[in-house]
Order: sequence, then structure tokens, then C-alpha cells
Amino acid sequence: MKFFVELSREAPELAQSEAAAAVAAEGGRWLGLPSPESRFAEVDLATPAAAERLAVRLALARRIVVPIGRFSADGGIDPGGFGTPSRASFRPLGHPSSGAFDALVARAAKAYRELGGRVDLDDPVERLWVGSISGPPAIYREVAAIDRSSYERRRMSRLPFQRPVALPPRLARVAANLARVGRGRRVLDPFVGTGALVAESALLGATVVGIDQSPTMIRGALRNLAYLGVSAERLVVADAASADPDAVPGDFDAIVTDPPYGRASTTLGEPPTALIARVLNAWRPRLRPDARVVLIVPDSAPPLGPSWRLELGVKVRAHRSLTREFRVYRALDPGSPPAIPGS
Repeated sequence: MKFFVELSREAPELAQSEAAAAVAAEGGRWLGLPSPESRFAEVDLATPAAAERLAVRLALARRIVVPIGRFSADGGIDPGGFGTPSRASFRPLGHPSSGAFDALVARAAKAYRELGGRVDLDDPVERLWVGSISGPPAIYREVAAIDRSSYERRRMSRLPFQRPVALPPRLARVAANLARVGRGRRVLDPFVGTGALVAESALLGATVVGIDQSPTMIRGALRNLAYLGVSAERLVVADAASADPDAVPGDFDAIVTDPPYGRASTTLGEPPTALIARVLNAWRPRLRPDARVVLIVPDSAPPLGPSWRLELGVKVRAHRSLTREFRVYRALDPGSPPAIPGS
């Protein structure tokens, strides 16, 4: 079935990348945007239930809709797509606050009432949208809405363990989606910090393992996970590259991490780039062949060595002095020792 995902206006390139990865994680096909300027991505999913699961995953999107009818040249509307009318809201697609003044919306609502339905903006059974995604204007049924308020409820300022520098939950969810994590997958964060990345991965149903050199951070991350109603398979106090492998048995489907960078981070004197390379190369033999490694680093951070293939790099401005880059890497041969640069 063909659906359209309305992407949010913030970080458009990252929103597209997140949606494409999440669609793949749900077994669907990413069909792209009708035009470079469009905020609606066309996707192919097996069922409406798959579209609802996709909506639960996404952070940088607003809703998922499906076309149910078009306006005819004589001004009429094919009523077949409405199904059995009940109570519906009608709004212009992309402009949810101005529906009462849109002529096309008024025509669609009139046709709905003529079929015995009732327009109800406050407590609708279904939400219908009118607008043009590609081609002439059409009527779309909302299959699912993204619960954007849930990310606000998970903000650092609302958690029991807080630090001044932490990844916002919306961006942590994006990173988890780029890694295509989900139920039945095992995910590692070797720099767990306050636990934002393991929390979002666990909320998607993944089994998570976290490592941090600071007992304070591990205790705090455990408090945050408990507050959010999720748990980790194991959170370990250890050097990120040298945790006892017996403590985290089995292979990993993904590494998702926000490594320490900058003056506010603690690397015990080790250059951040060297630390990241050392840690990822240590865990590389534990990755499954299809595993993805998602790093959130400053845009000035150098790439990994020749053993890693960069599949995606999207820059997002955090504030005036910081631009984050979301990178997705794949190990060229996860089970073999890392290549030595220059060899």
C-alpha cells in the first residue's frame, strides 16, 4: 500500500534519512519525495498496521496519510473513498490551523455531510486532510499521527538524573532509527552517559547494553531508564573498549553512540578521535555482518579508518558554535581484525 509521510520542517535532510531507515526497518520501501521542495515522502508498506508502527518509530515527522479521493473537473468528489461516514475533521494538508477558510476543505466537508457524516473538529473519529502532494488536490485520511509530545515528556529537564549537556530525546530516537533498531535486536552504546540512546533503543523494543567509565553516569542512566519504564540487559562500569566480553555475550546488531567530544567531555587525556577508533575496533568483531554503527560527532571529526565504510553523513546545526553530524558506518568485514591505516 502507498502512504505519505509528512516530514517535519526541522533538519529536512535528517528527517528524510530517518524516515527512509525506519521504513526499511518496518520492511517497507522508500519511494522518495515527489519533488525536492515537498515535505511529503511516499512509502510502500504492507498494511495500515505497518504505517501505525512506523508512526510510533518516527521523531522528525508529523503524520502518515493515505489518499482516499480526488476532486473531479466539474467540482464534484468521488464519495466512495469516504467509506461509512461518522465524525471527521477536515483541514488543509500542511496548514492545520486554517481549515475553516479553505474552499477545497469546505467542498470536501459538504460532500461528507451529504453522505450522512458529521464534521467534528474537537472529537473526530477520523481526521481527513485536503491538499496536493503530487498532482491535483486530493483528500487524504490520516492513518497515524506522530506523538511529538512524548519526546517533550522525555526531555532532560524532566528526568531524575540530569546533566547540562545531553542529547535531546528526539535526536536520540533519530539515531536509533538510522541504526534500524527494534524488537529482537541487540544494541550497544559504549559511551552511555545519561542513557538517552539506550532509552530510545529500548523504547523501540531492542535489547540494550551500555558502558561508561563513570559509576555516577551508570547509576544515573539506570535511574532514567527506570523512570521511562524500560531496562537494559546490562549497564557496565568499564573502559568502553575493554569491558569483559563475557559480560555481554552474543553478537550486536548495532552500535549507537554519542562519543565524548569538547571541553565538557572526559576522555582521561586520550584524543577523542583515537578513543573512538580504539573502542569501535575493539567491538568490531562482535558485530553482525549487517550491523550499523551510528555516531553523533562534531562535523569536524575525521572519518574512521579504512576498515569502515561511511554510508551516511548528515549535518545538523545544534547552536551557533556546534554542528552535529549523524554518521552511519558499516564494518567492511566485521569478523576480521581492523585494518591498519596505510597498510
